[in-house]
Amino acid sequence: MKIKSLFIAHALLLGALAGSAQAADDAALIKQGEYLSRLGDCMACHTVPGKADYAGGLAIESSLGTIYSTNITPDKQHGIGNYSEQQFSDAVRKGVRADGSRLYPAMPYPDYAKTSDADMHALYLYFMKGVQPVSEPSAETKLSFPFSQRWGMRFWNWAFTSDKPFQPIGGASAEVNRGAYIVESLGHCGSCHTPRGLGMNEKALDSRDDQFLAGGSLNQWEVPSLRGLPRWSEQEIVDYLQTGRNDKAAVGGEMTSVVEHSSSHMTDADLQAIAAYLKFLGGNPPLQAYDVQAQQKTAAKLTAAKNLTEGERLYLDNCGACHFVSGKGAPGVFPALDQATLVNASDPSGLIHTILAGAQQPSTAKAPSMLAMPPFAQRLSDEEVAQLATFIRQGWSNQATAVTPDEVAKVRKKLH
Repeated sequence: MKIKSLFIAHALLLGALAGSAQAADDAALIKQGEYLSRLGDCMACHTVPGKADYAGGLAIESSLGTIYSTNITPDKQHGIGNYSEQQFSDAVRKGVRADGSRLYPAMPYPDYAKTSDADMHALYLYFMKGVQPVSEPSAETKLSFPFSQRWGMRFWNWAFTSDKPFQPIGGASAEVNRGAYIVESLGHCGSCHTPRGLGMNEKALDSRDDQFLAGGSLNQWEVPSLRGLPRWSEQEIVDYLQTGRNDKAAVGGEMTSVVEHSSSHMTDADLQAIAAYLKFLGGNPPLQAYDVQAQQKTAAKLTAAKNLTEGERLYLDNCGACHFVSGKGAPGVFPALDQATLVNASDPSGLIHTILAGAQQPSTAKAPSMLAMPPFAQRLSDEEVAQLATFIRQGWSNQATAVTPDEVAKVRKKLH
């Protein structure tokens, strides 16, 4: 009897130890899944500011119409609580919901398709066990015909997506390949920074194609190329992703949310890997030579403040205090305007939007101050904004085209 009792006690102890070890393993995977959700920027699209995390309902503007993000909490009625791990993986990597219906590619599953099985497992555990269930339906997406026919996405997926796993770059360092994996999969940088085809598809899904990360257009903003980033050092790339600012630029538009919810939460090692990968890429056209004389000429005229054009006067009255007569701003505080990508974009809509609506840098762990540029929509007319933007795009060493009042009016209408 004693021996039998000892065997039972021993078995119970082993069971308890095994259960404890399993719980510890799950806790580690849940924590890893939480980090991976940051890499994938899930929070930004599936959370409405002021409401519960991941409860969905965020309105996402697209060329097809307004798409509302879904509730991805583990609620069994309105969320994904009934999803098996395979169904979760199919939704994330293939754009297929548990009921067999198709997701729209506002969900960047063409990029998430490269996410590894191990990372998918950690993500699944996090969303099922680490996220609070929210019993709240999200707004229903109702697109006009023919886009309302979700079954048609089957053919879109066949034409424009790939089920191939991530392919390491032969001969590249482990750091570069780690950066490539993040950028090409969960980071889904290509969904904004790669040009789109006639089917609104990303023209390339990885670095084997020179069109990958070569720039594009998003909601009237010209999105810059990330290939090589020749004007930035690796540390400046890290600073930008970690804090939303560096010595040359500050975030604006959709990138503000990316920094706030995703890249500012990444480890230093992952940010360094991303920077190494982006610098590893080539394919950008040669840089325009920096015109020192033109820069000095504009700075001298603004300093003298005589015989100013309307655009120059508006700049001194509204912008000079932060961006200075040099157009160089304050490193790490106010972005430079001279040779800035946003300023010199072929489409001036991003610059116009910033002048009209203002901008605010996100508060991050390493840069908690929320620096803001005020909006000028109420203060300046379309003609004045056009004159101001034209000066900024042609002052110092900038050589972009002039801006018309009609272009300003078009952006202003969008703001309303």
